[in-house]
Amino acid sequence: MWSFALPGFGQFLNGKFLKGIVFLILEFVINVQSNFNEVIKVSFHGQIEKAIHQTHYEWLMFYPCLYFFAAWDAYRDDGNEKKPYLFLPFVFVAYSVTVGVIYSPSLEIMGVLLGPVWLPILFIIPGISVGVLIRYVVVKCFKK
Repeated sequence: MWSFALPGFGQFLNGKFLKGIVFLILEFVINVQSNFNEVIKVSFHGQIEKAIHQTHYEWLMFYPCLYFFAAWDAYRDDGNEKKPYLFLPFVFVAYSVTVGVIYSPSLEIMGVLLGPVWLPILFIIPGISVGVLIRYVVVKCFKK
């Protein structure tokens, strides 16, 4: 799952070079425009307020959808295209991480403001859990 390292890498590994280049360019543009590398750096130093002020949210909100779409696309192209409703966990995690980005400037958990890096990462857990559960139910209910 090289797309989890960087969007586009999984596509390169699967021989889908044009898609890989497109995902890589989109990742670079969104990363630069959202100031994400600097935001990650200051978040790792615990400077959450600084990270919040340096984030360009109108760009960062694109990142989860690009990231998880590229991961799903690489996973599907790697011989998993026959699995029914495989997209559901990826869709729900992209949605929940985007919600995490939206609420990251103000949502506190147990009195701690986690900011635009850590809160969206925490939102992966409910997103993937709900997506896997819904996929399981749908596959069982519509089994042929």
